[in-house]
Amino acid sequence: MASQPTVDIRDIHFILFELLDMEELGRFPAFSGLSRAECEESLRLASRISNDILYDANREADRVGIGYDPATKEVRIPAGMKKALAAYYDAGFLRISDSHDEGGMGMPETIAFACNEIFTAASLSFFTYPILGHGNATLLRNFGTDEQRTLYMENILSGRWGGSMCLTEPGAGSDVGALRTRATRLPDGSYRITGQKIFISSGDGDLYENIIHFVLARIEGDPEGTKGISLFIVPKYPVRADGSFGPLNDVVCTGIEHKMGLHGSATCAMSFGENGGCVGHLLGREREGMRMMFHMINEARLAVARQGLAVGSSAYLHALAYARERLQGSDPADPSAKGQVPIIRHPDVRRMLLRMRSYVEGMRMLAYYTALQIDTARHATGSEAAEAGSLVDFLIPICKAGCTDTGVLVTSEAVQVHGGYGFCADYAVEQLYRDVRITPIWEGTNAIQSLDLVMRKMLLDPGQRMYALWRGRVMRTVEECRSRVDEKYVSIVERAVTALDGAVAAMKARYESRDTLQVYADATVLQQAFFMASLAWMHLWGLARVTGLLGADAAGGSSGAEEDAEKSFYLGRALASRFYLGAEFPLFFGRIDSVMAGERAVVECAPGLFSGA
Repeated sequence: MASQPTVDIRDIHFILFELLDMEELGRFPAFSGLSRAECEESLRLASRISNDILYDANREADRVGIGYDPATKEVRIPAGMKKALAAYYDAGFLRISDSHDEGGMGMPETIAFACNEIFTAASLSFFTYPILGHGNATLLRNFGTDEQRTLYMENILSGRWGGSMCLTEPGAGSDVGALRTRATRLPDGSYRITGQKIFISSGDGDLYENIIHFVLARIEGDPEGTKGISLFIVPKYPVRADGSFGPLNDVVCTGIEHKMGLHGSATCAMSFGENGGCVGHLLGREREGMRMMFHMINEARLAVARQGLAVGSSAYLHALAYARERLQGSDPADPSAKGQVPIIRHPDVRRMLLRMRSYVEGMRMLAYYTALQIDTARHATGSEAAEAGSLVDFLIPICKAGCTDTGVLVTSEAVQVHGGYGFCADYAVEQLYRDVRITPIWEGTNAIQSLDLVMRKMLLDPGQRMYALWRGRVMRTVEECRSRVDEKYVSIVERAVTALDGAVAAMKARYESRDTLQVYADATVLQQAFFMASLAWMHLWGLARVTGLLGADAAGGSSGAEEDAEKSFYLGRALASRFYLGAEFPLFFGRIDSVMAGERAVVECAPGLFSGA
């Protein structure tokens, strides 16, 4: 059993019930009977499975890795991972946010998000298995025929069958429209599928009786590019009407990827129709594959944001535990004292820990707030639902890019706290650092997130309505915090909004003057600025809430706080927010200066001007 916590459950409770006031969702009919006690029980159960089973399974899977037999093409998953997945499915977590009518637990997406953070913090590899199956089930629910839903959905959602998304090819990664996988119509209405896919998470393995692949392919004769792509259901074993299996569907794993991390996840290269016998079935309508995939895009990208948050959380808590135990050096507050002290007494270590905590708590507030907007968009009506949906669209690229970049940063800092031991496999942070590095890459690289934010969500948005909505929410928090929080923390967020107004206007002017390459060159920097400003917004809000809860104790300093768990939590949280707003957030203005400078070196540096190759 693992003794090391990977998430701060008290902080999760604070955000859900003291900041976001989750019980307000009870105004929607879907959640009318939902109680805080039910939500807390789900969180406790997720913690129990993660601590008792999953944490150790993750460490085992990293050491053992995925097995592959080139002769039989069989993929083997470590035993501990199988046990953890069985516990996850048995507890109903795959369907936690599905409605009761759909056989789910009927929980808000925000609670599901929190539970899944707990699982992901214990093992990033773990979540590559169930999340893809749930995504497939969602597509079937939205676009499948009655027959397709009957054949596949229940078996996927129960955990008996797995799922994969087969998009990437050797010559088609971010440029999905360049794919070469082909679909040929057959007389019975099915399609012969032929092609190669790579980087397929959960592409094969001995976890499931069957794996239902969702494959992007181009029907012969359809146009090139994304407009000619269709989506096909391709089971590993064909499923007959009575539920029995036919012979192998000419779908094989041709090898597993040898990765720097994520060793517990079966990342496969897949061959479809090498012998001409792979049959798939169209999902939805022809040439609408990408449109259907975009229905999942927000859910998938927010899930990756959660990965950055969760691994960062685990890394921070490992670093905190190590810093409390590791003895090194004399007491900097009393150099004359004899003996070594825990390194947490050294100011620079405390700075690193407070930096990590401020980012983790900021990411958690922002990601949970975004999940809450998803709940509102789904269950509210009229302008409230529309506004929440627009805010989700705007925040998703900020969350995905920001939380994953920051997850890498926090985990790197955790390695640094461990010193040389952090570079050794004896300590968990070494694995966490290897695992988290994939998150800025998959589900749309962070450069793509930046372009999505700057181009689609701002410059091409009529009247920049989404930006105005985000801005309005931030400024509402600013006004609500006046007289409740030290003015220096309020004013820096207000100045940041003004600075963003200028940066957005500058980018719009460049775009309208057809200086598109310069817009592209600065998009990532502007996205990073928006992420930092979004965290500042959350920290200002959180600081005001904590100050209100502390009351007179807010001005009392830390005296006696360590003997009072609740006071200690609130004061620690206030200090983390103050650190972010006062010491970390000023770096935001450097990013704004970079955007405003419009330095053209990137645009002018032709490929031939790079030297050294």
